[in-house]
Amino acid sequence: MAFLEHAISLDDLPESTGDGDFKPLPAGWYQVTINKAELRNTKDGTGQYIAVRYDVTGPTHQGRVVFGNLNIKNKSEKAESIGRAQLGELMRAIGLAKLTDTDQLVGGSLSIKLDVREARTDEATGKTYEASNDVKGFKASGDAMPASSIPSFPKPTAAPKADGAAPPWARK
Repeated sequence: MAFLEHAISLDDLPESTGDGDFKPLPAGWYQVTINKAELRNTKDGTGQYIAVRYDVTGPTHQGRVVFGNLNIKNKSEKAESIGRAQLGELMRAIGLAKLTDTDQLVGGSLSIKLDVREARTDEATGKTYEASNDVKGFKASGDAMPASSIPSFPKPTAAPKADGAAPPWARK
C-alpha cells in the first residue's frame, strides 16, 4: 500500500470528454518505433504470436499507440504463412537478419501501413467490436533507398598519359 501525500477529491478531477482518444488513425503510412514485443499463446493454446506495440513518431499523430499481432505458429497454415511473411517484412525494415528474442525488435524504427477495420459484430458470438487499426505493411523509414534502386556508374578509366611525360607534380 502507498499513501498519497495529499487526498485527491473526485470534485477536483476533470470528467472525460469521450472525444475519441481511441478512435483509429486514418489509413496510411506512419513512422513508428517498436516499444514492446512479447510472445503470447493463442486463445486456444495451439499457437503463438508476437504482440507488438508501435509508438507513432510521425508524420502526424505523434504519441499515439498502435498494436499489432504477428502469427508465428498457428493451426491455420494460411494465418501462420501471413504472419511469418509480415514478420519477415518487419525484420527487413529494421535491418534485423536473425530473431532469437522478441526484445531484439524493441527500439526498431520503421514505417507501418495502417488500414481501418470498421466496427462490427461477430456473428458467432454476438460480441460487438469498435472500429480499429490493422497493420498491413512494413518498410524501412527515412530516405534510405533499397540497394536495387541505387544507380550504378561505370568505373572511371585512367587518364591518358601525354607523350610519356611525367605528371606535373613529378616534374623537377
